[in-house]
Amino acid sequence: MESKRVQTWFFAALFLLLFVAVARLFAPFFSALLWAALLFVLLNPLYRKASARLRVGGRAGTALRHALAGVFSVFSVVLVVVPLVFVAVLLTKQLYGLIHAGLKLLEDPAAQRFLSLEGVAAFARDLSGGAVDLTQAELYSRLASVLSSFADGLIGFSTRLVRNIGGFVANLAFIVFSLYFFYIDGEYLLKLLLRAVPIRDEYAQDLVLKFRDITRNLLLGYFVVALFQGAMAFVLFIVFGVKGSLALAVLLMLCSFIPMLGAGIVWLPVGVARVLSGDVAGGVLLLVLCAVFVSSLDNILRPLFLKDRIRLHPLVIFFSILGGVSAFGFNGLVLGPLIVIFFLTVLDLFLAEHGIANGR
Repeated sequence: MESKRVQTWFFAALFLLLFVAVARLFAPFFSALLWAALLFVLLNPLYRKASARLRVGGRAGTALRHALAGVFSVFSVVLVVVPLVFVAVLLTKQLYGLIHAGLKLLEDPAAQRFLSLEGVAAFARDLSGGAVDLTQAELYSRLASVLSSFADGLIGFSTRLVRNIGGFVANLAFIVFSLYFFYIDGEYLLKLLLRAVPIRDEYAQDLVLKFRDITRNLLLGYFVVALFQGAMAFVLFIVFGVKGSLALAVLLMLCSFIPMLGAGIVWLPVGVARVLSGDVAGGVLLLVLCAVFVSSLDNILRPLFLKDRIRLHPLVIFFSILGGVSAFGFNGLVLGPLIVIFFLTVLDLFLAEHGIANGR
């Protein structure tokens, strides 16, 4: 009995050591594998339907399946990367233009009289008990300094991106390569993963199925809805001639994850600024259209995509995204919510195993 216990501990320690070694080997390719896996989860149903339509026997069928996997691998990456690169270039240009417009506005005496910051300075002075004593001119100077620093940071970031274009292309190649084998050997790789999980087979399969379905529903119900809201806002901003329309639309997408306030954080000030500038009819019309065609999408599309298949409070999604970005950088946009989903899925299985009602 003692010998068996020692053997069990030995194999557990050996497994842990090898797991760490394997994780270290795959760490440089983690981002490529993560995004390849997400694209695979989203597009695999479409690939399976296309594969079923082209199914023929013998070598011809195998060749067609490999060709289809190659086409889907490239298509999946192009579908995401081409719009992303276009948006990134245009967004950088608009952000730079907005920063320079803000700097000119801060230097304009007429604008300084219109946008008086005396009240802000007095409020800061009263709130701090006199510790913060800044004049209006000093506030404008601080704001200009912040905008200038942001502009310099934007230029530096753009320069680093151009300098690292080789690494970006290499990551895209790894994503395409990984996707190809996911499409070809997805079932085999899944079985290999399930064998490595030290739980009962039915629980492992249930875990994978739930995790796959919830992940797909999360991406559709939250990220795709935010994308639709941003796209609709971008169209409305373009029609009404709003400067920096793409930058504002991207900011609106990010704000759509904030509970209660959501996309209104962006379109409401834009419409109010339009009214204050003298275009009352245009500003009111912009506000009404944004309320109907932007914010209402949240109440229409999300139930359509989710259909009660995922019950995560928006506040949980919001903080999981913020925490994910803080911990994992850009990958945290997806990793944060996925970790929360994985935790809740494992918790459901644990409660089911021990016969504990989870109250959901």
